[in-house]
Amino acid sequence: MSGVFSPTRAKIKERTLRTDKWWIEPAITFGVLFSFVIYATFRAFEGANYFTEPLISPFYSPCLSEACVEGSKLFGWAPVSAQVLGFALSPALIILIFPLGFRMTCYYYRKAYYRAFWLSPPACAVAEPHTKYTGETRAPLILQNAHRWFFYAGLVFNVFLTYDAVLAFRNEHGQWGHMSVGTLVLIASSSLLWFYSLSCHTCRHTVGGRLKHFSKHPLRYKLWTTVSALNTKHQQFAWFSLAAVAFADIYVRQVSTGAWTNFYFF
Repeated sequence: MSGVFSPTRAKIKERTLRTDKWWIEPAITFGVLFSFVIYATFRAFEGANYFTEPLISPFYSPCLSEACVEGSKLFGWAPVSAQVLGFALSPALIILIFPLGFRMTCYYYRKAYYRAFWLSPPACAVAEPHTKYTGETRAPLILQNAHRWFFYAGLVFNVFLTYDAVLAFRNEHGQWGHMSVGTLVLIASSSLLWFYSLSCHTCRHTVGGRLKHFSKHPLRYKLWTTVSALNTKHQQFAWFSLAAVAFADIYVRQVSTGAWTNFYFF
């Protein structure tokens, strides 16, 4: 799309002829995403209040640092030093780059934050303020092409978070066969992350995007049709999963600090 000052644009002074409140959606998107970035940054550097038996925050899972609190390490494994170049490293900073990379390069989120943060364009039929458009052909936007690799990494982290949800069927003493509010919170978070990942455009392309004859690959065709159905709800899964992950972290933090009680159903 050409910018508002492009010589090919119609010579009218109005930026848009739309009469509706088109700016509300990008404004809300900006507010929600900016708030999430601030909160996630705070939590990543806090390095505390992310584990209380049997719950662990999705921001810190899997906890692979030597600095991880007792009981939060994945199978007791801590391959990463707590110190990097002489500075203490929060366990969250080791793994957050992968799920955040998946979201930042996601096709839907590109549309959302391109409009909300870069005004490129801010809405349909509204001219953007930039004089030229180079697309994703140069830095830093060329890094968007790494989306499929972040997608694969995201699937691995979904497995870890599902494992965390299973572990939440224990009580604070490590005994199995119990379910608390925290169990439901982690189940909702991990489930929505799976729906978000499986509805991804890259997932749809991976399972059937390069097939020339669906009839010769009935299983992949079935997977492709299923993912295609989920893909129509990708935008909703993107927002619901973001909210669920944020709330799961807030819940674990509040329980860890003693502000909230993790009530058990049985």
